[in-house]
Amino acid sequence: MSTRVDGPESPIIESRDELVGYLESGCKPQSEWRIGTEHEKFGFNIKDNSPVPYEGPHGIGVLLESHHNCFGWDAIRENGKIIALSCSDCPIGGSISLEPGGQLELSGAPLKTIHDTEAELRQHLSQIGSVAHQLGIGFLGLGFSPKWTLGEIPVMPKERYRIMMQYMPKRGSHGLDMMFRTATVQVNMDFSDEADMVRKLRVGLALQPVATALFASSPFKEGKLTGYQSYRAQMWQDTDPDRTGGLPFAFDDGMGFERYVDYALDVPMYFVYRDGRYIDVAGASFRDFLAGKLEALPGQRPTIEDWADHLTTLFPEVRLKKFLEMRGADAGPFGLLLGLPALWAGLLYDQTALDNAASMIASWTSEERNEMRLAVPRTGLSMPFRGRTLRDLAREVLALAEGGLLRRAQRNDKGQDETRMLSPLMEIVETGLTEADRLIASYEGPWGGDIDRLFEAEAL
Repeated sequence: MSTRVDGPESPIIESRDELVGYLESGCKPQSEWRIGTEHEKFGFNIKDNSPVPYEGPHGIGVLLESHHNCFGWDAIRENGKIIALSCSDCPIGGSISLEPGGQLELSGAPLKTIHDTEAELRQHLSQIGSVAHQLGIGFLGLGFSPKWTLGEIPVMPKERYRIMMQYMPKRGSHGLDMMFRTATVQVNMDFSDEADMVRKLRVGLALQPVATALFASSPFKEGKLTGYQSYRAQMWQDTDPDRTGGLPFAFDDGMGFERYVDYALDVPMYFVYRDGRYIDVAGASFRDFLAGKLEALPGQRPTIEDWADHLTTLFPEVRLKKFLEMRGADAGPFGLLLGLPALWAGLLYDQTALDNAASMIASWTSEERNEMRLAVPRTGLSMPFRGRTLRDLAREVLALAEGGLLRRAQRNDKGQDETRMLSPLMEIVETGLTEADRLIASYEGPWGGDIDRLFEAEAL
């Protein structure tokens, strides 16, 4: 989740049109399209595989301070405590932030190619790994915490999370699990205009279950098998119905920036940031805020920064801000972290691939899309769909993505194009074995049902 940084106050919003304009301002010519990759990982104490607290000489606070001191990234603090790092002027880098339970997130910079993403990821893992090793900290790339109970996981010192913690249980039974025990990889994609945004949004929403199945890596909970390929995805299905799901209205006639604004206005707020602190307004209406009728801030009206904050508290399968966020995949090992930007860049940044993907999903009904989304956490690639399986569909989707990357023709200094990043996904489709299947086989085989074996075997 994003981290608010103090700065000059943005202008007061005068009308709903400005909310629409904010989204519309993300439109870019194709020459300026970029790829932003965000991924989360669980830190653990190497000595006993326990979660890492924020406080203490070997805690996450010291980890961030050490990274700041060693590599010069700017420190972002809240109430005097370091909660994030930023490298905004770096060619590759972006920012590092904390999820509620200490999951460490790299929000990568907007980059031109997936080769750049690879360099960024290698740099990040090298830098964070070097300081973590000195503190006895390791990292796991999985979609759901494999061992720890909810009560064992520390809470990070970010005020917005305290507000969310209080509100989440009112709107679903797994909101706190989502906050504290899940980790994801997502990709941020650009659009040229409203029509391009709508097409990409629809393709992304319809095919998100394919990504969930391909990247499934979370079969465990508290040291035991759950029966799910992606337990992370299952947690999202009972988190908060106001702000999650597959956005069925996106497939209606007339979909555009205005329709998304109307949806966002109807999603209850969490907080408002004022004078360096978060004010709890959970459940309040942004429409009331727009009219100066917010009970907690009578007479005050929102700024564009308030609107940007509110948009980050919406959690659909694909989220619209000034770009589109593809949000359906579990975190995973290095190769899969690169596979997600390859998949979506191949599908969405080549017109032929996008046309073919749009044609593929055109006849799918709302009921079919929803059934796929609800079933895929458990069934994964084996899910039946229109007389075939999701594995068959994934094979076709990967073929489209491969063609798109070939036509992008972005080569590194070795002459390699971006299709090599799809290799782990191609192997999953050909074998029918996901990362979750591989973990299950190890757990039931050489690990002998001992979840602690996972930490050594799968550390990033």
